[in-house]
Amino acid sequence: MLHRSGALAIALSLMTVFSQPRAEAQGASGFTVSFDTKLNLVGSSSPMKDASQVVYWLTRTDHPAPPTPPATHFRIVQQNKKFDPNFLVVPQGSTVDFPNLDPWFHNVFSQFRGKRFDLGLYQAGAQRSVKFDMAGVSYLFCNIHPEMTAIIVSLDSKYYAVSDKSGHARIVGVPPGKYELHVWYRDATPESLKAAERPVEVDQDRALNAFTFQVKPQESDHKNKYGHDYDKTSLNPEY
Repeated sequence: MLHRSGALAIALSLMTVFSQPRAEAQGASGFTVSFDTKLNLVGSSSPMKDASQVVYWLTRTDHPAPPTPPATHFRIVQQNKKFDPNFLVVPQGSTVDFPNLDPWFHNVFSQFRGKRFDLGLYQAGAQRSVKFDMAGVSYLFCNIHPEMTAIIVSLDSKYYAVSDKSGHARIVGVPPGKYELHVWYRDATPESLKAAERPVEVDQDRALNAFTFQVKPQESDHKNKYGHDYDKTSLNPEY
């Protein structure tokens, strides 16, 4: 027959055993961190109707980052003289394939910030690839067709989300812990992006306050990879 102290010890031990799986399961599945976004043109108090393509991501601060996730492949096709999609967010270390589905030549290059590369001239049906092994924003162009532009955002975190047209975004599966919040939007002023950065402790589902960014559209005109104006009569008679 057990003494009262022995029975109590066993009961406490059983409570500990049966309580652990639930806590571990919650930590494994993670929490959801959601955001609401407004974009205002500089000098205007009315929000823009399209608040998409705002990128939110979290980096761990309470212990070293987890191992780099396995390499992931993404795809941007060149078709009808367009990049599709023309905006892509990838974890650092990912590879992006660039198949040419048009019946003429293309030349994908990026020489401004981010990952710098030049895939050279390649024909219809061919494909070339780039590994985005550093974090940053890469602006992509075609050296033949000036209307072809795209952006790839490479992040040093797998906990990220991109806002939809209504400005809503959510990062799912975030393990409990302490993080730093980062935000990027192509035409947002650096000051408004910097003001959004903050520490975030994730110990439950979090809905952060609405973020408002000041937007100043940049000039869209650009030169070819040699720094010259585009020659629309060269290489492609179908231009």
